[in-house]
This record gives sequence, structure tokens and C-alpha cells, in this order.
Amino acid sequence: MKFFVDSADINEIKKAKKLGLADGVTTNPTLIMKSGRDFKKTVLEITDSIEGPVAVEPVSKDFKGIMEEGEKYASWAENVTVKIPITTPGLQAVKELNNQGISTTVTLIFSPTQSILAAKAGAEYICPFVGRLDDISSPGMDLISEIVTIFDNYPDLTTEIIVASIRNPLHILDSALMGADGVTIPYGVMEKLVKHPLTDIGIDKFLKDWEKVKS
Repeated sequence: MKFFVDSADINEIKKAKKLGLADGVTTNPTLIMKSGRDFKKTVLEITDSIEGPVAVEPVSKDFKGIMEEGEKYASWAENVTVKIPITTPGLQAVKELNNQGISTTVTLIFSPTQSILAAKAGAEYICPFVGRLDDISSPGMDLISEIVTIFDNYPDLTTEIIVASIRNPLHILDSALMGADGVTIPYGVMEKLVKHPLTDIGIDKFLKDWEKVKS
């Protein structure tokens, strides 16, 4: 299972890399804005720091604008994947960029049929959102289950399912159980994965026993 760091904070990305949890990175304009740094410099620092794909998102909504931004970002580094929201112009751009050999990631997917369209357009990755569905009382993980089933029905599909809008460790567990190719996770949620109260209790007991042995 691939772990993508959902962040534009280079320090978080480096921490995740040290833990072996940075198979890729997903960014968006909001995350880069929060970093308070120059857009291109931030992207280049991230692409230089890891070998895996780095998703960079255009802000244009029309086909021409998406293409211009996508081609520009792809020229910055070989591991850039152009991250495009699923719209009609977006799908057109995905198909054209794919024809040029440029990797694409289709984001803001909220239905199984959207995932089919993205895969047929040639997206290398899709990012179905679970947390935002949960927010409106629609089970987000049901979407992942349906997409995994659909993609399993068509073995020739090479598009990878990277579950997005992860809010907690259970989203990651359920994604793994369903067979998603990966997840994109905020670093704060990654930190929660390693923690368990029984682990802390066990370590504390070992240390207390060790103190007795030493004395």
C-alpha cells in the first residue's frame, strides 16, 4: 500500500520519508499557500526530496489553461503528476496530457462513475474523497469499495486508487482492507498510526522491570 503525504510542508515530508511513509506527495494550491512560500520553489524542493510522484494542481478551469499549467509543471521535474479536478475540460486535458506521456492524477472524485471516466481518460491515479462524504452523512468508504470492485472487474485498467480526504486511522485501515492502491494522508494522521495505549503500557512495564533488574 502506497502512502502519499498530503502536505506542502517540506519538514513534514522529510519526517515521513525517514519513516518510510513517503511513497509520494499530494499538494494543492491551498496547501502551498499555507506554507507561505514561493509556488515553484516549494514544488521543486519537494520533487527533489523524494523519488515518488508529486501531485501539482493547476488552478485553471478551462482546457487551454489546464494544459498550459499542466505542461509547465510537468517540465519542472520528471516525478510531477498533474493533479486535475474531474470536469469535462479536466478530462479532456487528462486525455491529452496522457497522449503526451505526462502523468495525471484526477481529484475531487465523489462517485464511482467519475472514477470510470478518469480511468478511461488515462489517469495514472485517482483520488476519491472519503472524509468529505462522511461530513454530509454519506459513507465515504462505500465509494472506495465500489471503485475497487469496478476496477477489479477490468484487469486491464492500470489507474491506481489513492484514497483522499483521510481524517483518521480507520480510513486507512478500511482502505487497506478493501485493497486500495494507496492513501494520501496528512502527517498528523500518520503520527496517530503508530500510537496505541497498550504499546505505551507495555513499554512502561518493560522499563519498570528493567529498573528492578538493574537494582
